[in-house]
Amino acid sequence: MRVSIVAAIAAFAWTQAAAQPPPTPAPQSSQPRFEEVARFKSDMARQGIAADAEHFYAVTDEGLAKHEKKTGKLVAEWKGPKGGPIIHLDSAVIVDGKLYAGHSNYPQEPMTSSVEIWDAATLQHVGTHSFGIMWGSNTWIDRHDGAWWVTFANYSRVFGPSQKPYGNTYWTTLVKFDDQWRWQQAWTYPADVLKRAEPMSISGGSWGPDGLLYVTGHDHAETYALRLPKMGSVLEVVATYPIKAEGQGIAWDRSDAGVLWMISRKNKEAIAMRMTR
Repeated sequence: MRVSIVAAIAAFAWTQAAAQPPPTPAPQSSQPRFEEVARFKSDMARQGIAADAEHFYAVTDEGLAKHEKKTGKLVAEWKGPKGGPIIHLDSAVIVDGKLYAGHSNYPQEPMTSSVEIWDAATLQHVGTHSFGIMWGSNTWIDRHDGAWWVTFANYSRVFGPSQKPYGNTYWTTLVKFDDQWRWQQAWTYPADVLKRAEPMSISGGSWGPDGLLYVTGHDHAETYALRLPKMGSVLEVVATYPIKAEGQGIAWDRSDAGVLWMISRKNKEAIAMRMTR
């Protein structure tokens, strides 16, 4: 009797379920992609770029160029003296009217790094913070979540008479600092991302509007979306997106959500691409 009752209940439940239409699958959103929205020539588009509401700023080893975003017109330039203290600028970000640029003595040894600061309105140099001999060569800097984020790159490439790798790519480190440039935490990059960048390293980085960290290598036309790990010390890969730039410095436009600025080093161009779905 007990078995018959259970069987009857099961049969009734199966009949009712069969009579119901299948659940409608949740709509699948298309994958994000980057679409070009602007491209301008700039002789200083060699290492990195930054942007604010009205201008973009191209970065080369020893100089900066300020351009109108709408027309690409050159507004101002800053050039360091040959043989001076500015050796290798490698990125930029605009924070509260100031341009902060990653700087190192690359490819000299021992590696030293600093953050150099300009007034974005006048391109007058107004400050510096030296890291000295620390984790490697400062390739990019950004402001996010009330802190400063800096990548110190190392390279597997061999330079000149030294005949040894310039640090080794896998030692490349992301460091979080407080407002007084005191070390807070640090992470390494995923091995597959570094493998793509080898023998060079991570050249650009900028925190995106979606809360992910977007980074680029030195040579490949792609950007990697990363996130901080819940455990351990290695950043996690979320996605890889093709872009029009061959690596180098990048910067999200905080005045125009979804626009990522980058450079074409070989063509000396500043490029803006919008992330769309």
